[in-house]
Amino acid sequence: MIQTAFLLAKKDLTIILSRSAGLCQALLLGLLLIFLFSLSLQTGEVLSPHSASTMFWLASIFCQVLIFQMLYAIEEQNGAKAGLQTLPCPLQTVWLGKFTAGIFLLFVSQLIFIPAVFVFLAQHLGTHYFYSLLGIFLTDVGICACGSLLGALCVGQSGKESLLSIILFPLLIPLLLSAISLSSVGLLDLQNSFVDITQIYQWLGIALAFDCIFSAVGLILFPYLYHGE
Repeated sequence: MIQTAFLLAKKDLTIILSRSAGLCQALLLGLLLIFLFSLSLQTGEVLSPHSASTMFWLASIFCQVLIFQMLYAIEEQNGAKAGLQTLPCPLQTVWLGKFTAGIFLLFVSQLIFIPAVFVFLAQHLGTHYFYSLLGIFLTDVGICACGSLLGALCVGQSGKESLLSIILFPLLIPLLLSAISLSSVGLLDLQNSFVDITQIYQWLGIALAFDCIFSAVGLILFPYLYHGE
């Protein structure tokens, strides 16, 4: 199952990276959000780490929506969905393959968004950046697990593409709250240098809990959603 999932992920990544247009649109959308927000700052104004972290995750979420729309549109455009449904392995393999490809593309996108936050929003690296990196990883797992599940529901018919963002965003609010807090502790706060380690562990626990919930729900419900039942 795992080997097949990695083969599916490799297939999807090869197709998307060879086209490159769709991925560039996702990257440009995220960068545009960060840049436009930087225009609202006055000369010499210092943005709080919490606000900068919020913009980073907004860019990541919008990018993630476009990524999973692309991943599930591959089979719809080529008429290959029936082929995946008849694979001699559980349908959860497709979910895992899309998840693997999606989290890879999101990581690549965030490698571009992070420098953009430092450059456009005038942020500085703090001493607790390790917790921020761990928070980014845990949050990416959660949003990609949820995105891989809902992507199967919201792609395939005209007008359904917009449902992905409408359904996804409310589900991710608790996870995003923890992600924003965890990311902000890795940035240097010029006004307040105090960091509550206990609260950091609480946010990490919340992120890990949502990862487990979204992953379990994805594994259980994906075959029904992908069959359209």
